[in-house]
Amino acid sequence: MMWAFWALLASLLIMTLGAEVLVRGASALARKFGVSSFFIGLTIVGFGTSAPELATGITAALKGFSDINIGNVVGSNIFNLACTLGITALIAPIIVNARVVRSEVILVIATAFLPLLAGLTGRDITRLEGAVLTACFVAFLIRGYRNGRKEDPKLAEGLAHELEEELAVPGVKTVPAWLAIGLVVAGLALLVAGSHLLVQSSVAIARRFGVSELVIALTIVSAGTSAPELVTSLVAAVRKQPDISIGNILGSNIFNVLAILGITSLVKPQHVSDQVIWFDTPLLIVLSIACLPIMMSHHRISRSEGAVLFAFYIIYTLALYTVIPAWFPANT
Repeated sequence: MMWAFWALLASLLIMTLGAEVLVRGASALARKFGVSSFFIGLTIVGFGTSAPELATGITAALKGFSDINIGNVVGSNIFNLACTLGITALIAPIIVNARVVRSEVILVIATAFLPLLAGLTGRDITRLEGAVLTACFVAFLIRGYRNGRKEDPKLAEGLAHELEEELAVPGVKTVPAWLAIGLVVAGLALLVAGSHLLVQSSVAIARRFGVSELVIALTIVSAGTSAPELVTSLVAAVRKQPDISIGNILGSNIFNVLAILGITSLVKPQHVSDQVIWFDTPLLIVLSIACLPIMMSHHRISRSEGAVLFAFYIIYTLALYTVIPAWFPANT
């Protein structure tokens, strides 16, 4: 069974590499055709940190493992708000731009309720609901693009510098188009291969230790696929760039629900288990709502608040492996 753990680790490394290669190639290709740095940062770079979740979700949907897909989305959002935000604040208190963050947190709260849609349609998120979620995601991107340009006309210049520094692609316009396309194809291939390996190894581990695929997805899979968000936020915190740290976490949560649930439900209607509806999603809602006063208090997230968030995640994880299996033995 050790092969499954090594396969799981390998899959996460492959997907992280794939996301990195994809972002570099797509950024170079977009700049080659004159797309603004701002839009690249809003879409391609932001997508890159959530690409592992999307690849895993599509693979799980095609293979009929709805629990892995739904668990990965809900678990990743809980991980982002409790673990990523908590650890980041423990390292360095996060200064919050109240006006900007308030609207984004409200969106995070709103999207936290969306998995409950399945309760209205026989425990399934239908293709129609998936289409609505995907359309909302497109609207979110358009809104972010317009608001960002309106609020900070110098943002494009700043993102151009950030792309060159973070992605190490100075003079990206000089990169041949064929090379940029090759990087995109290679990145997508790595994501697909890694996601297949991740799903298979996760199912094997769950069956070997007698825990549900949902619990594995809510913990190991979600933590693994959320690693890019964690690393990005930690780097941003160390560099004293709190807007990037907060924006990365909130944006990822919105992306996970609207884009991943939306796209995967278009591929195949997704069944949502009782545990997700009655336990995991309500906890995500409570955690999302709690972030509003935490972020608004003194316009900062203190180390003590970060410690509370991180402790919440530890308790939640322990509960999933101890008391929750008795409450939802079938996870249906």
